[in-house]
Amino acid sequence: MTDHPSPLAPDLIRMRAIVKVYPPNVLALDDVTVSFDDGEIHALVGENGAGKSTLMKVLYGLIHQDGGEILYQDRSVRFRTPGEAIAAGIGMVHQEIVLVNEYTVWENIVLGAEPVDWLGRIDETRSRQQVQAIIDQFHFDLDPDAQVDDISVAARQKVEILKLLYRKVSVLILDEPTAVLTPQEIPQLFAELRELRDEGHTIIFISHRLEEVLALSDRVTVLRKGRLVATVPAAGTTRAELAELMVGREVLFTSRRTPQEPGEVVFAVAGLRYEDGRGRVRLKDVTLQVRAGELVGVAGVEGNGQFELVNAITGLLKPTAGTIEVAGEDVTAAPVLERRRHIAYVPQDRGRMGGSLPASVVENAIMTHHRLNAELVRWRGLLLDNGAARRFTDRLAEAFAVSMPSRSSPLRSLSGGNQQKVILGRELLLDSPFILLDQPTRGLDVGSIEYVHDQMLAMRGAGRALLMISANLEEIFMLADRIVVLHRGEIVADVPVEQASIEQIGRYMLEGNDATL
Repeated sequence: MTDHPSPLAPDLIRMRAIVKVYPPNVLALDDVTVSFDDGEIHALVGENGAGKSTLMKVLYGLIHQDGGEILYQDRSVRFRTPGEAIAAGIGMVHQEIVLVNEYTVWENIVLGAEPVDWLGRIDETRSRQQVQAIIDQFHFDLDPDAQVDDISVAARQKVEILKLLYRKVSVLILDEPTAVLTPQEIPQLFAELRELRDEGHTIIFISHRLEEVLALSDRVTVLRKGRLVATVPAAGTTRAELAELMVGREVLFTSRRTPQEPGEVVFAVAGLRYEDGRGRVRLKDVTLQVRAGELVGVAGVEGNGQFELVNAITGLLKPTAGTIEVAGEDVTAAPVLERRRHIAYVPQDRGRMGGSLPASVVENAIMTHHRLNAELVRWRGLLLDNGAARRFTDRLAEAFAVSMPSRSSPLRSLSGGNQQKVILGRELLLDSPFILLDQPTRGLDVGSIEYVHDQMLAMRGAGRALLMISANLEEIFMLADRIVVLHRGEIVADVPVEQASIEQIGRYMLEGNDATL
């Protein structure tokens, strides 16, 4: 790390004229200049591919800029690794939590920086005392002796933050800190982040949830297509104004779902039960129906059976009991390909489950279609018709507004929003009466979310039956006709959206049958 004084940096951090190019010619950051003040909460927002994460990775030493300078505490710095950044007082908590589930809270926090006794052994008493002291100092609601495997996602996120505070980090970079939290957990996290700010810490966070950005931050920086658009005070700025800065046009935040009478039952599960290899019940007698022209939203704290429900429907796990029917056909024991004739599926992880990032856009666009669509093959299905595959991809790209360098480009070269459009378009172009969507807008920007919502509502209007699993209650209330709540693998509520509120559904998510509407 180079380190020399500079008289030009009155801010705690000033990133000046930062340029980052990904070969061969992708300009990820284009002359970005932004400053972060000591003791502020500063949000970074922008569409997918706008450069937010790239900018923070440059600051954190994960990647290196091709031009520009970083000034930190009046000195020019260039961190070669995240370890150097942490040593200097800058830490980053990624959206994917990485903890050792079998360890306790205190063991995870001190891991790699444990106090030792005179024999070089870990001093467990001193380690636990130091962790308890830092929990008390910042008023985090955590039990240092709890095993990480037994605590909530929100608590695990706090452990990640405390790992950095234990290492004397004064600048915290948080990537989508509320993405997996329930509405009840978010205010407590925000209160703790404000307390950190008041203690003198600087917090920079990336988020797509604009209402939370405005509620928490002091200032907001907007990036668009790798360039700085504006830095504005959160006070006095509206969500609509931020969204327009992000996408360059007006974005609507009101529900566009129109009333319609649902048709016949298209999808039904009855008495669905699943026990894992340890005999633990993950799904408990789940019974659920979705009708034609109906969109049903499944809410629940992550880890309460959503994963098992999705995998049972798609055929990736075999239920212990119960039945699954689509369009009157029992598919409980059907192989995956046979189910795909009836079920379109948009998975939550587009990179691992939805497609192949190294493969071309064409290859990702025709997945499943090449087995079900006779127009894409020749010689009795033995050979792929490359021309037909290209034409199909062009039709998908036009219909779903996919922006891409070329159809032969790898999927990973597209922004997250455009990757999702490829997968969404591929699935919606299947002639399937039932559509299963698992976190369809997770990690997307407001413009892409609006587009995905419009496509889902169009499918509902066309008489398709849709089941959407989402951790975003606002999204469920905007789109769903009915809301189903999963708690510990059991359906504890099934209510029309007009008869529920976000707060009431949140209570069901946390309390199960003990909650009341």
